[in-house]
Amino acid sequence: MSAIRLLVLGAVRQHGRAHGYQVRNDLEYWGAHEWSNAKPGSIYHALKQMAKQGLLHAHEFAPSTAGGPPRTEYEITDWGTEEFFRLLRESLVSYDQKMDIQSAAIGFLVELTRDEAVTLLKERIRRIGAWRGAVTEHYIPEDGPEQLGHIGEIMNLWVHTADSDSAWTQGLIDRIESGAYTFVGEGEPFVGVLAEGQENPYATGDRHPGDDG
Repeated sequence: MSAIRLLVLGAVRQHGRAHGYQVRNDLEYWGAHEWSNAKPGSIYHALKQMAKQGLLHAHEFAPSTAGGPPRTEYEITDWGTEEFFRLLRESLVSYDQKMDIQSAAIGFLVELTRDEAVTLLKERIRRIGAWRGAVTEHYIPEDGPEQLGHIGEIMNLWVHTADSDSAWTQGLIDRIESGAYTFVGEGEPFVGVLAEGQENPYATGDRHPGDDG
């Protein structure tokens, strides 16, 4: 699974309608260009591909009176919304060591109900435990990594990462169950996207040909 599809679908969905540069700006605002493959070229390619696949609807606008190329605004379709939630749920429960996918899912966690979010996160912990159990059939963490030579350090890293993920996820569950954050249906949501024209303090400033499309 790639995080870019979830990120782009989610960004468009939060705006209602957005052009490519707005999506790029939002993802840079979230720092996604640092922890995922959400680089400008990947974002614009994903928008065009998902429009072709019917997940997004592309609205073409004529050039402004000042000139310049036509600008395209994207709107998520019903099928795109289904795909967004499928990716979100799958990303929350999957344990595959890919931080970008987990980070993207956490960024859209409040698009679910509080109860469903907790249920999915508990399933994530269960899957981490199952993964850890399979690994430790062949590697005993208590005996240290040296039992497998320096290659054991790889196993040691994986097990420590799994334990850390499980502990962090349980902490998140505890915070959610204690009433943290505003989930769908509970009131005014946290605004995590930039308004049109709002300055992005985290923008890279790097120009890309797709910025004008």
